[in-house]
Amino acid sequence: MTNITETATETTTAHEPVAGEVDRQARIIAKALRKKTFATLATVSPKGRSHAAGVVYDFVDGALWIHTMRNSRKGRNVAHNRHVGVCVPYRRLPVGPPYTLHFQAVAELVALDDPEAIRHHDAGRLDSISGHGAMEMDGACFVRITPTGTIHSFGPGVPVLDLARNPLETGARSATAAAVLART
Repeated sequence: MTNITETATETTTAHEPVAGEVDRQARIIAKALRKKTFATLATVSPKGRSHAAGVVYDFVDGALWIHTMRNSRKGRNVAHNRHVGVCVPYRRLPVGPPYTLHFQAVAELVALDDPEAIRHHDAGRLDSISGHGAMEMDGACFVRITPTGTIHSFGPGVPVLDLARNPLETGARSATAAAVLART
């Protein structure tokens, strides 16, 4: 597993990255994670069965935060295996496939009364996930999801015309989670 504190970045494209491209891609990915609020979270059950669910998130201090129930499939799976996968899809153009950010992460159940959760909630940083009575639900908790390794993307940072002409060779980019999180 890659250490999240490392500072090296990488780019995976069909062409050699030009100076500054790697740093630029990390900034683009960080901005998208901060601005977007919907993701698909993939977990694995104790029996090895995969599960994917759409979730609303807030991005706070380098982690995605979601709200769930401890006894939900997501909650039970994270309690069993903290290694998860995340995909953040979003539209930039009205046609064609959505742009995506996708990465592996570690997830942790966080009690609603945890001091960090309370601090973020009181500061308004969890507003997207803590409304509509979510904080009063019996058995509710937060899940803190911290990206690890490499954050891959399809689309962000690629000129639209290049993507339309040659999506298989120009669309993919990546940056280490550490490089992205350093920019959040």
